[in-house]
Amino acid sequence: MSDDTLILTDHEGRTIRLTSERQAHILEHPELEDQLDRLKETIAQPSVAIATAADETVHVYHRHYAFTPVTSKYLLVAVKILETDAFVLTAFFSSRQKKGEIVWQA
Repeated sequence: MSDDTLILTDHEGRTIRLTSERQAHILEHPELEDQLDRLKETIAQPSVAIATAADETVHVYHRHYAFTPVTSKYLLVAVKILETDAFVLTAFFSSRQKKGEIVWQA
């Protein structure tokens, strides 16, 4: 079975993996069907990136969209950032930003 991992680049030029398994997990949220371009855009051009309070190695990239399948929402993309690797954990729409330490802001 081939792995259809996508290689994305964030706002800092960091390489981030999006594995086929994580893509399938994200698509369990029906509102995220056909939202891959927005996910890529959120990673490349977030409005803010926040390190979560529970795990400082998990950064949540945020970008607001006025029109989504579920009204005006933020797209949040959670990325695990390790010293030698970075990969998407999940993505979802939310009415508000995640709490935690701002690590980057546009």
